[in-house]
Amino acid sequence: MDFIYKFLDYLKFEKGFSDYTVKSYETDLKEFYDFAGDDEANIETVRNYLRKLYEDKYSSRSISRKVSSLKSYFKYLEGEGIIKDNFMRLISNPKIEKTLPNYLNYDDLEKLLNFPDRSNKYGIRDALILEMLYSSGVRVSELANMRLSDIDFGERKILILGKGNKERYVYYGSKCADLLDKYLKIDHKGSPYLLIGKRSEKLNEREIRSIVTDTAKKAGISVHVTPHTLRHTYATHMLNDGADLKSVGDLLGHESLSTTQIYTHVSNERLRRVYLSAHPRAHKN
Repeated sequence: MDFIYKFLDYLKFEKGFSDYTVKSYETDLKEFYDFAGDDEANIETVRNYLRKLYEDKYSSRSISRKVSSLKSYFKYLEGEGIIKDNFMRLISNPKIEKTLPNYLNYDDLEKLLNFPDRSNKYGIRDALILEMLYSSGVRVSELANMRLSDIDFGERKILILGKGNKERYVYYGSKCADLLDKYLKIDHKGSPYLLIGKRSEKLNEREIRSIVTDTAKKAGISVHVTPHTLRHTYATHMLNDGADLKSVGDLLGHESLSTTQIYTHVSNERLRRVYLSAHPRAHKN
């Protein structure tokens, strides 16, 4: 287990992974070693483990994530010289169908953003959380770790330390700026972090997720809403309103354009409008 904890520290402090992601790796690795027991970890152990996952009706996506966790771990062990034969190179990830990102339409989005009660400081804080996620497109881990010193209030931009400790700037709009101003005027208690709870401690990712999900339920939104839903919505609406794919990818902090391309399906309505307005045979008589 010592090697697992060293690996988790490597992910957190050297790779810059979020606490949530590191916890997922920890869960996957512990589940594998619980299955293996006293048996040596080798290719047959892994194959038996994967067979058990299929028998237990795990989805291809869940199994693929567990395989990726094991691949990363044994690659780390190989790189550290702890093992010589990385048998995980012989294990393939199961094929999974690409799922389209879940996002909110404009009506549901407005309903969600306007729901928090802004007559008290926690309502203003919750409204800011929702607005910041949608306005800037940041990940929940990036929002949880956002410091006041990262925010350029004049330019309305924020320096983000994203995945792999890569820096980028994101921007926020006038409505978010108004909420930010109101929030900081109401007893922020001098914390270096933007979002704080009742004890002046920074809100963690789990608390932010709960605020978003609970607010969506209370607002009567029929789909399951998470912070990532608002990130998807940000990307979707940006593309629908004419932003180019490369710029959206840069703002989201994507390493590859292929990661951003999953959002192009949602631009169909915009393309339809362009066609109807521009093609001579599409015009109404």
